Amino acid sequence: MSDASGGAPGGESRGEPEAPFSRSRAADAAKPAGEQTPDFQAHVRAARSEFESQVAHARAEFEEANERIKQRTGRDLIGAILIGLAIGLALIASLIFLKQVFILFALAASTLGIFELHRALTGAGRRVDIVPQLAAGTVLVIAGYFADPWLHWVTVFAAVAFVVVWRMIAQMAARDGRTYGLVLGDVLIAAFVQLYVPFLTSLCVALLSQDHGEWWVLAFIIVVVASDTGAYAAGLSFGKHPMAPRISPKKTWEGFAGAAAAALVAGVLLAIFMLHLPAWTGVVIGALILLTATLGDLGESMVKRDIGIKDMSSWLPGHGGVLDRLDSILPSAAAALALYYLLNPLAAS
Repeated sequence: MSDASGGAPGGESRGEPEAPFSRSRAADAAKPAGEQTPDFQAHVRAARSEFESQVAHARAEFEEANERIKQRTGRDLIGAILIGLAIGLALIASLIFLKQVFILFALAASTLGIFELHRALTGAGRRVDIVPQLAAGTVLVIAGYFADPWLHWVTVFAAVAFVVVWRMIAQMAARDGRTYGLVLGDVLIAAFVQLYVPFLTSLCVALLSQDHGEWWVLAFIIVVVASDTGAYAAGLSFGKHPMAPRISPKKTWEGFAGAAAAALVAGVLLAIFMLHLPAWTGVVIGALILLTATLGDLGESMVKRDIGIKDMSSWLPGHGGVLDRLDSILPSAAAALALYYLLNPLAAS
């Protein structure tokens, strides 16, 4: 006999009949693997095919968007992001946990930068002596951290004199009839390589050696990255008016406005929360780093344009070469060191 709710004996309901598909799916699920009905297998294949189709469609749209960005900016966005994140995390870890490890990054950056300049300049017909450049550059970067300021500056002059004299002696030994103008250009370029790459790198590690210098290094690099990111985003979205078409045709005033906004915001936030400085100092930090980063970027673009190359190398996918990433950071290191001496006394104890 039925219970009060109208159910049949055994608790089976006599309400709505179970859908045939539900019974079939339940029966299929109860079967061991490999014994499902053809209908269930067809359903799985259809679901998998639909999923693969959606993934392929999303991937195609993503690659199409990435290709449009690459055509406009000349950069592989995905590769650039991944490489940038990897380098950024490594730098942050070194600065936070053991700042002396950052010296190894500085030495590596200086060495690779000298190699890139050497290859680019020799390809343009210049003569750059790689061994003395690397030796002098290594000593200069190390002196930036360990030497007293006066000894650091002595090392700068000694490094420049060393590579210049080496180039003159090497030219005299070559006796290849090279003209006076070319020899003079080679000598000036020898000094330029030292002052551009290892000297500016040594200023970064000199800042690192100061009390709480690691936070200043991290702060100015963040401002540079924020400036570059703001310029990239604004230029890609709104860029119409070229900033310096003869030097770098893809840089626009709209991009510079985006860089300025990002640098100033980052400067204020970092001044308050990382450097423990008044908010107005963040405006000074952001504005000065914006200026040096922009000039550094344009300066390196001018060098590459004069040599006749697009990137210093292809060692960093999506970025170009090491110097293509350091062009904004290197001159900003000098500005950051000056700002440290001027503003650090204002830091809250």
